[in-house]
Amino acid sequence: MNTIRTLIAGAALGAAALAAHAQTQAPAAATSPVASTAPASVWSIRQIHDSVEAAGYRDITAIELEHGRYEVEARDAQSRRMKLYVNAHNGAIERTKLDD
Repeated sequence: MNTIRTLIAGAALGAAALAAHAQTQAPAAATSPVASTAPASVWSIRQIHDSVEAAGYRDITAIELEHGRYEVEARDAQSRRMKLYVNAHNGAIERTKLDD
């Protein structure tokens, strides 16, 4: 019977030590590089507008967030209507096509 009590007490001490160790490690885990690999925040419509305008497009008439990216309707330097597909996390124009 003494052996069982010793095992139970040892297990309880081990669990308490493990819990204490986990509590001291939690703040470090929150600042680790792995924790910062969460998806970047989505750019605002204003940021997308400014990014597209800086790329030389004008007369921006529509900006919509669709399927994780922005679809933008604007005119290029030759005044053609274009549809732009813009990365919602960094503002990069990923694809363009003539807008019929």
